[in-house]
Amino acid sequence: MKQFLFCPIIFWLMCLSPLIGKAQEVEKITGYIKAEKTGEVLPGASIFWLGEETKGVVSDEQGFFEIDVFELPKTLVVSFVGFEIKYLAVNSSSQKQALELELSELLQSLNEVVIEGDTDVSLVESVDMGKNTLSINTLKNIPSLFGEVDVLRSLQLLPGIQTAGEGTTGLFVRGGSSDQNLIQLDGAPVYNPSHFFGFFSVFNPDALESVDLYRGNIPARQGGRLSSVVDVKMKTGRTDRIHGEGGIGTISSKLSLDGPLFSDKSSFIISARRTYADLFLRAFGSDDIKNNLLYFYDLGGKLDFRIGDRDKISFTTFLGNDYLEVDGLFGFGWKNWVNSFNWNRIINKNLFLEVNGYYSQYGYNLVIEDEEDGFSWENLLSEGGLKGIVNWSVNDKVNLEVGLQNRYYHFFPLDMKVEPGSSLEPVVTNPVNAFQYDAFVSGDFDIDERLKVEAGLRVSAYNQIGRGAEYIYKDGPSGEEADILDTLFFKRFRKMQFYHGLEPRLAFRFKINEKLSFKAAYNRNYQYLQITANNSAGLPIDRWVLSNRYIEPQSLDQYSAGLFKSFGEQDWDLSLEGYYKDYDNIVDVRQGADLLFTDNIEAELLKGQAWSYGAEFMLKKNAGSFTGWLSYTYSRTFRKVPGISLGEAYNPRYDRPHDISLVMQRTFNSRLLANITFIYSTGQAVSFPVGSYAMDNQEIPLYGPKRNQDRFPDYHRMDASIVWKNKERGKNWKGSWSFSIYNLYGRKNPYLYQFTDIINNDVKYQSSSSDEIFSRRPGVVMTYLFTIMPSISYNFEF
Repeated sequence: MKQFLFCPIIFWLMCLSPLIGKAQEVEKITGYIKAEKTGEVLPGASIFWLGEETKGVVSDEQGFFEIDVFELPKTLVVSFVGFEIKYLAVNSSSQKQALELELSELLQSLNEVVIEGDTDVSLVESVDMGKNTLSINTLKNIPSLFGEVDVLRSLQLLPGIQTAGEGTTGLFVRGGSSDQNLIQLDGAPVYNPSHFFGFFSVFNPDALESVDLYRGNIPARQGGRLSSVVDVKMKTGRTDRIHGEGGIGTISSKLSLDGPLFSDKSSFIISARRTYADLFLRAFGSDDIKNNLLYFYDLGGKLDFRIGDRDKISFTTFLGNDYLEVDGLFGFGWKNWVNSFNWNRIINKNLFLEVNGYYSQYGYNLVIEDEEDGFSWENLLSEGGLKGIVNWSVNDKVNLEVGLQNRYYHFFPLDMKVEPGSSLEPVVTNPVNAFQYDAFVSGDFDIDERLKVEAGLRVSAYNQIGRGAEYIYKDGPSGEEADILDTLFFKRFRKMQFYHGLEPRLAFRFKINEKLSFKAAYNRNYQYLQITANNSAGLPIDRWVLSNRYIEPQSLDQYSAGLFKSFGEQDWDLSLEGYYKDYDNIVDVRQGADLLFTDNIEAELLKGQAWSYGAEFMLKKNAGSFTGWLSYTYSRTFRKVPGISLGEAYNPRYDRPHDISLVMQRTFNSRLLANITFIYSTGQAVSFPVGSYAMDNQEIPLYGPKRNQDRFPDYHRMDASIVWKNKERGKNWKGSWSFSIYNLYGRKNPYLYQFTDIINNDVKYQSSSSDEIFSRRPGVVMTYLFTIMPSISYNFEF
């Protein structure tokens, strides 16, 4: 294995030798960019030498930058949208320590609202494909359901992102399932990023600094999922004073506090949010209503420490909890607990170190209150990991990155307890454990002014270990009966199953002219865990499973290419991308599979292939009083799994060929702005029954042999909002009112269809025992969730 990992590194060094040249002669200027008034770091700021605008750099998520310099003195220029441009004369003495550069906010910054962080430089100059950065300011102004601003639902407005249906936050990226997205907070994975059964995400936007979405050219440093990475970073607290931000909405309230901790070199931020639907229920006089519970809350915090000029350390923690209880019937709850540690160090002017350690835990429980069939059911899973990355800035044309990552998965035994005398049998499963090891290397190469190449290689190795159990089947788990011949039990840390794979990455950008570039990319990814579910909406009780002897890791090869064009002075951006994705070892469930109350879950799954293809168009206006974007996506997704749909290709439920999103924001003055969003998409693929049959005096729907041959009606909706900022009464308090209307024209988009008997006044049958006349006929009942939903919220800052 050591030789296996060492060979790619030797190969890269041989390729780089002509480019490295006189690397050690390059001098560097380093520093941090932050806002003068608030002390917040400014990621994405542009830094360049006066007269050398095309050779600039961009500050990272920590506000840090490093820029080459061959002779001094020179004038350094720093700019950031909404802030005054800063000019700084730099001489040789400035190189001894990192610069601390503060930018002053423009008085009329509202007239320059940026929808996404991509600038003219990053869109045309960079190699990035399928990447979007969502501005937190824009996120807060997008019309929202119940006035609850949501990160993941806002990402659904971007091209290539599908949704499972009305009100859900699940992401289906370029034909991938929702579990194929790595959603992480400060480097720690979040297994269920949803509140309220998917209506809201767990992220409080007041506490966030940035949201980056990678759906195409995923960097080599990121891995573990097939389709996308959603990289969410929590805000760094201010170092000058205590600052607060919050809001009171239709169903919840929130509050965030940040400020200096011990000195101007350390800071904190803490945020909290809670719904109060359960408090309103208690006001009802009926015990059937007031004894019910329905709420969610989340708590988050981050500590930052700047240790000298070279080191920065941060600790992040997050706890989210949901609970629903219907008195006398059932109780249901789930929670996330996420922790991360990050250390950034400047080793020297060319070397930078990043270390990330994390622990993430997800659990849920279900209690059914019934004398005959009551039970309680609990499940818990966790992941811990450590990742180290070294970045070597060789010269102004070559940048290298190498790193290692280790993860440990522990899925606790599922525990189902039943009441004494219950007709059900208790269920206890075996634990599942695994290690995953990753090594990666990547490089950015500026070949010349037109051609830039990004190449990388990720090596992943997966080892399932004990304590655990493995079943031996007579004809394999996919047989008709799946008869178990024997069970093998493994002691703690004993090897059970091993997989490995190579994950190459290659991308290039060819600049046709200063405003137009062509890009192409190739990615291979492996995924060693996945969700098994009878639906695709992403429920909290969906069961995660790890790869084992019978469930092989999923793999994906993605090819993409596109044209990227900028107009004017960064005012307009246009992108057109196409992609093709080829999946292997995709699993799907048998018809009527039992996924929750079984230990040999592989017997409920079938394995096959899948493929997706599509095209994405996006026109975006970045600056001015009118901003927004228009996106259109054409995408198709197919699966072919022996034993499903007669072995023929079929569409998963989230296959939606056409998708249109329109987002428009108009800033009228410093106090008033308005937003409108419009969404249209093809209806999701479903299976409608072809008939019914009687069982236990009930009519049971009968489905045909082919899966998802039908579709819901097309989905479309328009939302609108107005934000009115109050007149400032002193410098210590700012307030604003947000008025939103969800589903402006009252479209009744179907949430589900129920096939049942309908009784009405049509005379078809007369009871012989009474004079009552009624009729019964089979029919379809459509359920929709929302028509016109107005909301109001008050947001404040102090």
